[in-house]
Amino acid sequence: MVESKADTTSESCTTGRLEHEHLLFELETSDSSSVGLVLRAIYDGDEHEKFLEKLDARISDHDREIEKMCNFHYQGFIDCIRELLQVRSKAQKLKNEVTRTDQELQETAKRVLQRADELVKYGHIQSNIACTIGSLSVCLPVLDVYAKLMEQMKERRYYPALKTIEQLEHTYLPRVSQHRFAQSMAVCIPRLRDRIKEASLSELKDFLENIRKHSGRIGEVALSHGCKRELDQDEDMSAQDLVDFSPVYRCHHIYSVLGARDTFEAYYRQQRKHQARLALQPPTNMHETSDGYRKYFAEIVGFFVVEDHVFNTASGLVNQAYLDQVWENALSKITVALRTHSAYCTEANLMLEVKKLILLFSETLRSYGYHVDPVHNLLLEIQEHYNEILMKHCVQTFRSIFDDDSYHPIEVATEEEYQKVVAIFPFKDEALEQAPFPKKFPFSRFVPGIFDEVKEFIRECLKFSEDLNVSQTEVEDMVRKATNLLLTRTLGGCLSSLIKKPNVGLLQLIQITINTNYLEDASVYLEQFISSIFNRYCGDSHHVAKLQGRTMFKDARKDAEDQIYEQLKAKIGESLELAHYDWLLVDPEGQASNYMMDLIAFLNNVFQAFTNLPDKVAQTACMTACQHLATSLLNILTSEDVKYISMGALQQFNLDVIQCEQFASSEPVKGFKEGVLQMFFVELRQLLDLFMAEDWSTYFHDHGKETSRYLRVNPSLALLLLEK
Repeated sequence: MVESKADTTSESCTTGRLEHEHLLFELETSDSSSVGLVLRAIYDGDEHEKFLEKLDARISDHDREIEKMCNFHYQGFIDCIRELLQVRSKAQKLKNEVTRTDQELQETAKRVLQRADELVKYGHIQSNIACTIGSLSVCLPVLDVYAKLMEQMKERRYYPALKTIEQLEHTYLPRVSQHRFAQSMAVCIPRLRDRIKEASLSELKDFLENIRKHSGRIGEVALSHGCKRELDQDEDMSAQDLVDFSPVYRCHHIYSVLGARDTFEAYYRQQRKHQARLALQPPTNMHETSDGYRKYFAEIVGFFVVEDHVFNTASGLVNQAYLDQVWENALSKITVALRTHSAYCTEANLMLEVKKLILLFSETLRSYGYHVDPVHNLLLEIQEHYNEILMKHCVQTFRSIFDDDSYHPIEVATEEEYQKVVAIFPFKDEALEQAPFPKKFPFSRFVPGIFDEVKEFIRECLKFSEDLNVSQTEVEDMVRKATNLLLTRTLGGCLSSLIKKPNVGLLQLIQITINTNYLEDASVYLEQFISSIFNRYCGDSHHVAKLQGRTMFKDARKDAEDQIYEQLKAKIGESLELAHYDWLLVDPEGQASNYMMDLIAFLNNVFQAFTNLPDKVAQTACMTACQHLATSLLNILTSEDVKYISMGALQQFNLDVIQCEQFASSEPVKGFKEGVLQMFFVELRQLLDLFMAEDWSTYFHDHGKETSRYLRVNPSLALLLLEK
């Protein structure tokens, strides 16, 4: 057992030594990282004391080896020390040289480093320059384009500026989007577009104002081309020569590019419609001169010529529907204005000028494709007013002719004077032609004057019909209608006024009646005159319409005849007012009263002037005079103013009645049957005979019998006179 323990102890000691050897080996051979592990292993085994012992033993071993080695190498060491001491001085010298060299190297290195820093700096600069050049090569085109844009804006070249903006926005700015100036430019682009939009609209407004000012001139040029007048300065001028249309084109393109084409077109059309309304307003006193009409037409023509030019050159800005609408609105206003202002016109020559202007106006616009038939048709209405103006002028002329006439038959002393009259008025009378000079026409001066004025009226009517593009038949109808109106209304009215004038005497009325006969007969010559005019154009006239002047002349003559009768009565009445009877006269004077003698002489002279009147008129006048004279004398006798009548006064009154009876029996006018005129004095004669003969028994005896001597005596009158 003791042996066992001894063996065990021996084995454990051997194991401990080996382990310690191993740990020492680890410490000697390994790096410092394993020292901690070795120490931990030593302390963990609780054998550190033994390990220290082992360590000390190992150190002692190494010391002995070092001492042995030193002894072995001592002489060599001494030799090395000697050599080292020798080298020391050289080393010091070398050190000094190295130090000096190091200083030089430091200075040189410092300079090199300084140069290197500069080189690096300049390298950076060069790199920056290269980068800058690269950036500039990209940015400069953008800036150039932007500068170009600014120049275009300055020069008001807005449409190219828009194109430049498009390039800048879509091509150039994306290349430099990382730069702040590009962002600023991008922000400015919408504002630039707005500026261009506003500026182009401003140019359009200036254009519209300019076109408004020049519309009249454009219209004048168009009208002058329409009538084929050659003006030196305007020979080849057109709307675009007078007005620069580029603003409207530019604005149209600009708004189209900006996507606001509809807005622009609506604005343009609205403004032009407003200008159309202004152009369609006629001047206040347009009817006074042709210049007013000319300016009015020029403004309208100028407006529509401009619109036609825009229609043909600015695609889509105006269309046919817009033009048709504006023209239809204008057409109604034009016709109303012309109808209104022409109604105020009172000069025929001005109306002719207006007609020419209307024709020129309508033909000019027709050449541009506008529908002008309503304007042309309006001329037919204006023609009626023109005829009315002529008639009003004829009224003045007729009145002047009537006022200047002496109402005596025309007397000519020479053949030249005779031919002048027959050249104006177609009068043929063989007896007058063969009669010696001086000769007397049966009519007075107003007959050829009226006839010539009617012919002149016909000629003036035809002037308006020229170039109206109506058939000759329609023109002839118009002339005949106007002439009929002239004769029936105008001349008839003038004759009626003349006849009813209080200062027209009986002899004048007689001459007027004679004149109307010849004017009535001359109506056929007026018809021939009208036919001869149209025969030159359309061969033999086959027009069946007749002038209605004959009826008017008959009516006028009837008025004149009635006036003659009334004036005869008035003259007789005036003469009888001069009668002054002494109703208490004892004995008669033995002869007729002076007033009666004068009255009978007057009547004889009057009825001698009836020679050229129709027999019926003269006979009616004579019967009227006799009837009125007899009635007036009877009224004098039975007047309430006469209270008493002596037989002498009655006998004197009887002498005056005898003068009247003698006048009646003298046949002052031919054609009466015997005793016709005396019949007007029968009642008066029977009444006077009854009183002067005092044959009352016979009167009472035969009263009511057809064979009574006093058949015409009215009992009441007889009683009245008997009381007096």
